[in-house]
Amino acid sequence: MPDDPPHSPRGSAGFDTGVPTAARVYDVMLEGKDNYEIDRQVARASLEVMPELKQIALYNRQMLHRVVRHLAADAERGVDQFLDLGSGLPTARNTHEVAQETDPRAKVAYVDIDPLVSVHGEALLGGDARTAVVTADIREPATVLEHPGVRALIDFDRPVCVMLCGILHHLLDEEDPKGVVAKLADAVAPGSYFFITNFTRLGDAPESVELERQLLSQLGTGRVRTPEELEEFFEGLDLLPPGLVPLPLWRPEGIVRDSTSVAARFMTGGVARKP
Repeated sequence: MPDDPPHSPRGSAGFDTGVPTAARVYDVMLEGKDNYEIDRQVARASLEVMPELKQIALYNRQMLHRVVRHLAADAERGVDQFLDLGSGLPTARNTHEVAQETDPRAKVAYVDIDPLVSVHGEALLGGDARTAVVTADIREPATVLEHPGVRALIDFDRPVCVMLCGILHHLLDEEDPKGVVAKLADAVAPGSYFFITNFTRLGDAPESVELERQLLSQLGTGRVRTPEELEEFFEGLDLLPPGLVPLPLWRPEGIVRDSTSVAARFMTGGVARKP
């Protein structure tokens, strides 16, 4: 009999407790409780290949916080609306919390393919009129952009921050992640921002290749890409300094003491502006 995550009404969103999802595996890495045994199995197998994955997940979350604060606080070019794609399960310090601490007017639309995200998100938000959680597949950007829950909050005639934080590596090459980004970029207003992070192939760390093999086998996703492949996601956009860098090195708020470690370098991220 499958175990239920706390506060998750079984079957309420039609999710399959026997199939792992990226959102719930990420929840395991962040020491969350909203996951099933099948997700924990994938997480354990991944950690056997790369024990640093929990630290990497934290670095990803920390960069998200820094990016959101930076963009929400920029009085001249900042944004007050955020489209968080592949948002994952709610955890400590979510996008809307960080954004609204900086700008109480900020609006956030969360989008994830896992219906469990919507179940938990709705319970967490408790009627917050400036935040919504919708279930949609980012591989179909037109559907996401036209979703009533997204349209109710996000005005695409104004600049928006499109967040693809740790999600594009869950799109296979044949699912055209570069095309997904391009379609989103075409749809948003000039002055919009794109925030992207992705697993990065490390030539001096063979475990990065083995992790990709393991994730593709057990989860069906988890494409580790080269720095050159990641740069292609930003074509036609203007990268903000310091460019496309290991996560802890994007505008750090303190001294980064382990910038050469696998944990620090395995994910790369950047923020770019649509001219």
